[in-house]
Amino acid sequence: MKIMVVDDCQTTRKIISLYLKSKGLSVVLAENGLDALEKLATEDVNIILSDINMPYMDGIEFLKALRAEPGRAAIPVFMVTTESDAEEKERAFKAGADDYLVKPVTADEVIKVIRKLLKKTFSEAATHA
Repeated sequence: MKIMVVDDCQTTRKIISLYLKSKGLSVVLAENGLDALEKLATEDVNIILSDINMPYMDGIEFLKALRAEPGRAAIPVFMVTTESDAEEKERAFKAGADDYLVKPVTADEVIKVIRKLLKKTFSEAATHA
């Protein structure tokens, strides 16, 4: 199981990464949406956790670009951001976000969302099989 963490804050990436690794998950780190798209060209990930406010390419633009790529459009993405505004949350869901958490988040909240998205992904795969 490989998780991509996309966040411009090095501390946030490191904390989330350490926790996910402690749970036996592989982690790929990206500093912004552009960096994430470049890494996705060589990395297969199962779930993406992305911030919204980032330089070069923010989380919403990254999500739109990801959803436009046929081979990667189905990767579950959840936003982890300081944006608690209802309009921002709606924008994220319209762009294709699967879930949304407002920082600060606990490690348990992150794992809970990952489990929920995996359950949803596997049940959809079983339905289409």
